[in-house]
Amino acid sequence: MTRLSHKTRLETTLSGEKPDRVPVALWRHFPVDDQTPSGLAEAVVAWQRLYDFDLVKVTPESTYSVKDWGLKDEWEGSAEGTRTYTHRPIQSPDDWLKLFPLDPRSGRLGDQIASLRMIVSALGPDVPILETIFSPLTMARKLAGEDVFLVHMRRYPDALHAGLKVLTETTLRFLEAIRETGIAGIFYALQYAQLKLMSPAEFHEFARPYHLQVLEAAARPENKYWLNLLHLHGNDVMFEQVADFPVQVINWHDQETFPDLAKGKAIFKGTVCGGLKQWDTMVLGTPEQVRAEAQAAIEATGGRRFILGTGCVTPITAPHGNLMAARKSVSL
Repeated sequence: MTRLSHKTRLETTLSGEKPDRVPVALWRHFPVDDQTPSGLAEAVVAWQRLYDFDLVKVTPESTYSVKDWGLKDEWEGSAEGTRTYTHRPIQSPDDWLKLFPLDPRSGRLGDQIASLRMIVSALGPDVPILETIFSPLTMARKLAGEDVFLVHMRRYPDALHAGLKVLTETTLRFLEAIRETGIAGIFYALQYAQLKLMSPAEFHEFARPYHLQVLEAAARPENKYWLNLLHLHGNDVMFEQVADFPVQVINWHDQETFPDLAKGKAIFKGTVCGGLKQWDTMVLGTPEQVRAEAQAAIEATGGRRFILGTGCVTPITAPHGNLMAARKSVSL
């Protein structure tokens, strides 16, 4: 079989045909490096050149999208590579009314555009690049903290809706700005589709309308995004409630929560991404366990409409041998 480029392999996978091999992609945070455009770009490019994954999910610091509203954080050594929040600008319901749409070409958002340009230039057109976009609801939780956010959602819904509209408008502006970089699409991170955090009715009111605004914009032909991936974070996710979203790929913690890969493919008619446990296997396991888990996932999906990966970000403590085992588990 002819060896395909990364882009063609993914295009084949999305079409439902069987590619030359199953695509594989792992992504991680790059703490410290992610504080400058060039630092993040160099780290992402080095990661890709070492492992040669089929897509590159750019993972800036988890607060990049909300820092320009006054959020502050510090790097304290998290094994996931995430930063610790030291100041959240939303304290009272009235604070939502003080938010204003950001200019996507300045501040931390502007830094991301610069970084994306460097990454796309270095890796070329045959390596699909995805930019991480946090959902408006996820951004709201970052600005307020989970406890404050949930209280405001249930006691001050009008104030929260006002804030969500601003967050959505800023996201739409950023989405339009980054298309100029030549990326293939977005990695849409959705953290509030978990039953332990909100009910399906709350999701329908506070989440779904804003998600659709962003994802429908990303799906417009003029944006030229052909590879949009939805990430469902956490356990007990509302998979059925998002299965009709206009994305090509869904990624979730399939090894830890409903549905499994086979069931996920039956519910969602696009491509699924997962199969590897981010901690038990990628960090604490052995290369042999990584290969066995990868093979089981390929068998469960028949190797069609499937991308091998972890259910979430790969911890920065994952051993090189395990990372290479994941990559080589799909080699021709």
